[in-house]
Amino acid sequence: MNEDEMAGAPQEGPQEESEAGSTEGAHHRPDGRSSKGGGPVRPSGSSEVPVPQSGDSGEFAELVPDVDVTIVFPVQSHKAEIDNVLGALGGALDELGVTWECILVFDGIKGDAWDHATELQAKTREQIRTIALHKPFGESVCLSSAFEHSHGGLIMTTPEYVQVDPAGLKEMFQAIDDGADFVTTWRDSRVDSRLNQVQSAAFNWVVRKVVGATFHDMNSTLRVMRRDVLEQMTIYGNMYRYLPAVAYRQGFRVDEVKVKHLSEWGGAGIFGAGLYLRRALDLLGLMFLTRFTHKPLRFFGTLGGALMILGGFLAGTQFFMALMSDMPFGLYQRSPFIVGVLLVVLGAQIVGFGLVGEIIVFTQARNVREYRIERIYE
Repeated sequence: MNEDEMAGAPQEGPQEESEAGSTEGAHHRPDGRSSKGGGPVRPSGSSEVPVPQSGDSGEFAELVPDVDVTIVFPVQSHKAEIDNVLGALGGALDELGVTWECILVFDGIKGDAWDHATELQAKTREQIRTIALHKPFGESVCLSSAFEHSHGGLIMTTPEYVQVDPAGLKEMFQAIDDGADFVTTWRDSRVDSRLNQVQSAAFNWVVRKVVGATFHDMNSTLRVMRRDVLEQMTIYGNMYRYLPAVAYRQGFRVDEVKVKHLSEWGGAGIFGAGLYLRRALDLLGLMFLTRFTHKPLRFFGTLGGALMILGGFLAGTQFFMALMSDMPFGLYQRSPFIVGVLLVVLGAQIVGFGLVGEIIVFTQARNVREYRIERIYE
């Protein structure tokens, strides 16, 4: 859980080619079934988009807006490996016969990287395009802004460097062909430190318990998803990291594919308390969004009820002790009694929040949908 929180030099990992059988997929549906079918990778009516080729003439054919894949590349550091990522992913997509475009979203980053990106945009006749945000907003805003200007039937997200072997794209697109709506990656043969692996494993274990799925690597951000996944999801804050979990809870089929881990940015060690606190708050928010969006009273009622029971026990115990003593009117001098009363009041307020939430959900339920219709048989 450290990949996008730290700055540091990239660590070089093994560069061997992945064997054909080194990837495996796990198919996830909320009902536990593994569905097959689905459409082809390319959207209907798509046209071949020529990949920019260097030559003496320096000219490129005009690009057709309809492409198979839009690569969303958030640029959040001056060290972003734009050429390496485009070369690796673009080359792999070319080998698969998939047409693509890339949108580079500069998250408050300017300077040489921006100048280089605009040169690429001019040279490739906008197969590579750029979006500049005036200040850092995070990966969720980068994805949302790029999606609004994308043409691809599939959306691919990537980190700022070549984190995993691009050969794994073959299995990812195969999963899409088999009917998956969202394909996320699971880094295999990891090259980062053992301590980081332990922390990442603990984080993903908690996510699995919260969501109820079997995802193993939320920190790997090379992902492919159908366009309608993002059309039916609201992305904000740190939800970028948890997109597979949110999509799964919303009824989309989410597959996980193993890919070979090549390199990792950042160092190793125990990180600051702020990072762990943010992760804990993210998980709390994820739990609420995935389980209690339409049932807020269950969440607030449970929490408020527990506080009321604890407060009632403390206050009741002190009240009983006061009755048994010679000073029944000295309760205000007993700190446990005061704490108990405060807990009861706090618990009642929290339950009230849940009731207000239930009223809001009841009045707006027809405008809020947490499910998706996969197919209608008539």
